[in-house]
Amino acid sequence: MPARNTIASGIPANKVRYSRLASDDDGYIDLQFKRSPPKVPYKAIALAAVLFLIGSVLIVIGALLQAGYFNVEHHDRTVPVLIIGILVFLPGFYHLRIAYYAFKGYRGYSYDDIPDFD
Repeated sequence: MPARNTIASGIPANKVRYSRLASDDDGYIDLQFKRSPPKVPYKAIALAAVLFLIGSVLIVIGALLQAGYFNVEHHDRTVPVLIIGILVFLPGFYHLRIAYYAFKGYRGYSYDDIPDFD
């Protein structure tokens, strides 16, 4: 059984230098509360912009198909264009809105709320 006065690395306990902590030290340092500059997720914002634009185009095309501006042979096929447009538009709009508010510095919004693909 090894002696208790040696540390795991093989240095004897009487050779290790210790220093007392300050009595007013609460265990925190100011550096750990300093915020790093925000990392902007450019790829995610670009994807959100593409989704927003594609969704907007599909919504407009679907609305025009429903209104009868285009000559359509099967009217039951116009509703899925509108539904897909809405499903693509919503996440793009949501993430672009978060990116805009984070860029403007609104309280409660940050780039950390946007999922990053890196």
